[in-house]
Amino acid sequence: MELTETHKPMTQFSDREKTPFWRDARFLRIAVQALVVILVVVLISVLMGNLNQSLRQQGRQFNFSFLFNEAGFNIGESLIPYTPNDRYYWAFVVGLVNTLRLILVGFVLTTVLGVIAGIASFSENWLLRKLSQVYVELVRNIPLLLQLFIWYFGVYYTLSAPPPGTNQPNDVLFGLAFTSRRGIAIPWPANTATSFVSLVLLIAALVTAVLLWRWRLKLMEEQGTSGKPQLIAMGVLGAVGLLLLVVGLGWQVPQLNQVGEPEGGLRLSLEYTAVLSALVFYTGAFIAEIVRAGIQAVSKGQWEAAKALGLRSGLVMQLVVFPQALRVIIPALNSQYMNLAKNSSLALAIGYPDIFSSATTALNQSGRAVEVMTLIAITYLVINLVISVLMNTLNRTVQIKER
Repeated sequence: MELTETHKPMTQFSDREKTPFWRDARFLRIAVQALVVILVVVLISVLMGNLNQSLRQQGRQFNFSFLFNEAGFNIGESLIPYTPNDRYYWAFVVGLVNTLRLILVGFVLTTVLGVIAGIASFSENWLLRKLSQVYVELVRNIPLLLQLFIWYFGVYYTLSAPPPGTNQPNDVLFGLAFTSRRGIAIPWPANTATSFVSLVLLIAALVTAVLLWRWRLKLMEEQGTSGKPQLIAMGVLGAVGLLLLVVGLGWQVPQLNQVGEPEGGLRLSLEYTAVLSALVFYTGAFIAEIVRAGIQAVSKGQWEAAKALGLRSGLVMQLVVFPQALRVIIPALNSQYMNLAKNSSLALAIGYPDIFSSATTALNQSGRAVEVMTLIAITYLVINLVISVLMNTLNRTVQIKER
């Protein structure tokens, strides 16, 4: 009898009811997420229904069949063949190529400028350090659209004004580059088989030099070798690369013809040059701050340890500090690259025919506002997603890998 009374409370506890599902935290989390998804779907359905109803009232349907109609407008600058008789979709492609030409070149130049300016902020040279600070603070605090107008009207359009009483272009750099209202002519490699082979060899030499450099560092760290054989091999590759760069590419220097127009080399329009300059200098100022913050994130002990080993300031930055700073720099760099890609749409303000310019012209002629804006949004979305994926992949390569 006593044994039964002892186990009676445990029997009552086992008979207690389970927690109702509507009070279960796991159920509530799932329910809230499902409710949000339902609300989003309903909202999109309502918006699409209103859009279709509005288009039906105008006697139209949401479709992209207009892309196969004749465009009927001209594009002033194109890397690929285009005529007004081509279709709208080809006009979009031409604008996209012009946009990618602007973005990809901008990535390279703005990275170089931003890294140089960011490292210069730690220079022991007072003038160089102050110049970097003035550049960053000045450029970051002026709107990009205003800078674009300054580059176009205040710099390139003024430089391209012909000398008084003549129709000849201005001599920008000792007869190597010329500016006119039609564009800027600069030296450029010749379009020959020899130049193409030299370019391939130059890229191969650069890749080989990078691999040799990493191999040299690995041997010096793990085996304590001097690394002189690899250094000599890199010097030979550097000499070969310099020879290929100067002679093998067959540079064409612009020359004035009989009517005073430059021939040969590469012709860049004033619009393209102004947009590229504005994007590079504006985004480069933000990248310089990112680089500065990444370098400052490296602990002071790393600097002191490197200097205690007898490394010069340049080698301390190159071998010790900057590789560690990349772990902080690259994630923030992703945002600036995406901003550069989106800011390239401001090229419309000075008439550069990017995809936004081509799309707005197609919109005005076809009246397909919703379809055109959808195409523009999807285009910039895909561009930025590709940038994000590539930068996230690069970020994983520089992170510390735990074993």
